[in-house]
Amino acid sequence: MKGKKLKMILIIFLIIILILAIIVLGINGYVKLSTKSQIIKDNDFSNVKDMDCIVVLGAGIWKDKPSPMLEDRLNEGINLYKKGVATKIIMTGDHSRADYDEVNVMKQFAIDKEVPSENIFMDHAGLSTYESIYRAKEIFKANKIIIVTQEYHLYRALYIANRLGLEAVGVPADPRVYAGATYREIREILARNKDFIQCIFKPKPTFLGDSIPVSGNGDITNDK
Repeated sequence: MKGKKLKMILIIFLIIILILAIIVLGINGYVKLSTKSQIIKDNDFSNVKDMDCIVVLGAGIWKDKPSPMLEDRLNEGINLYKKGVATKIIMTGDHSRADYDEVNVMKQFAIDKEVPSENIFMDHAGLSTYESIYRAKEIFKANKIIIVTQEYHLYRALYIANRLGLEAVGVPADPRVYAGATYREIREILARNKDFIQCIFKPKPTFLGDSIPVSGNGDITNDK
């Protein structure tokens, strides 16, 4: 009798695990499929018009230098700016500590590439993908945005933008292969599920604040 009971418990446990796996993979697939058509490839910007800004998502820094992933995002965002796809850039990332400042590193990188400072806005409180997109709309008053990040990350960022009522397209920044790609892909499946749930409830980000319309002068976001 005891053996039968343990066997039944094990079967129930396995069924629960299977159901959870189906839900997690189903949400992951839905997020990717629902945003796939918004990803621009082959530099086809024929249908991209009157965009408010380019949003470059943060990805870590090494002291005062962008990480390889962030460098590629920045280069792609700068390339879009110079092509005239949008006239403003939001650099959004983590500046929650005095000794860790993604956004000033990002802005300086763009300035060094001859992007005028006044056309670069810094979002110092882009602590997550969800918060960066939320703040792009609520703080920077952007309605039509071009999101720049690696392709695996674009699906989630675009899904968040859609759910928050933004008109968005995405441009992938993948000129090379990055170490740890498999780990990031697995982690991203869970992140897509997390943000799928967040987008149901739409919580406010950690920080909000006064509006800083992206139509203005980006130097208002300078803190140095």
